Amino acid sequence: MKKDPCEFCDGLVEEAVMRVPFHYRKELIYVDHVPVRVCRKCGELYFDAVVYKRLEKIAEGRNAIRTKITFPLADYRKALAIETR
Repeated sequence: MKKDPCEFCDGLVEEAVMRVPFHYRKELIYVDHVPVRVCRKCGELYFDAVVYKRLEKIAEGRNAIRTKITFPLADYRKALAIETR
């Protein structure tokens, strides 16, 4: 297992398989079971070129999307305005 320092925080980068957010053409999808390298300190993700190209194909085709998920979304500015009253 290859371990390198993170380019951003110098933390330890390790191999993992996980759900990752993937931004493509102003859209965001989450993809499960992606082989990735992740910094244990800051969470930065590193993709191999082959994996990244496959993620692009998944995002383009949308044929591999098995389900849609929902999640709570907060508004930072609105929350800040409420706190400062």
